[in-house]
Amino acid sequence: MTAAPALTIRRASVKDAAAMTRYMSDPAIFGALLQMPYPNEEAWTARLTSDNTPGKTDLALVAERDGELVGSAGLFSPGVAPRRRHAMGLGISVASAAQGQGVGTALMAALCDYADNWLACLRIELTVYSDNLVAQRLYRNFGFELEGTFRSYALRDGAYVDALSMARLHPNPPTLRAAGA
Repeated sequence: MTAAPALTIRRASVKDAAAMTRYMSDPAIFGALLQMPYPNEEAWTARLTSDNTPGKTDLALVAERDGELVGSAGLFSPGVAPRRRHAMGLGISVASAAQGQGVGTALMAALCDYADNWLACLRIELTVYSDNLVAQRLYRNFGFELEGTFRSYALRDGAYVDALSMARLHPNPPTLRAAGA
């Protein structure tokens, strides 16, 4: 039995724009997200450039196996409102051929580690289509809980579909260490 090739999780860079364009062109990917069909490389170049602006807390990750992009994930600020600085949005996708192989779990672990240990993020929130049971199970495994249903949330392939709101609160929020501890 041959071992599966190693999976690499790393920060996305502008050099990934062409690969992200190809990846997001897959109907199985954009159909499960709020992405639109027919992405272009220029738009991905601009997005990845913005994601890597110094001082920005957003995080875009890619998962690679044998040099091929098999997943992507990110944390993003929900806006500029000062009273929402404690929260981050989450997005994730895994290529159809790589599903069930630990890619989603590896990406979620990296995102949660970043949010918990480096951003002091109290709340991670996401939306997921109500029929995406595999994703919902992954999120629950990382402590996400259902918060509500958005009826007719988005148009997908010519039909309005519901989505769920899920969130995870930091399991062990940072505290101030006593002096000398």
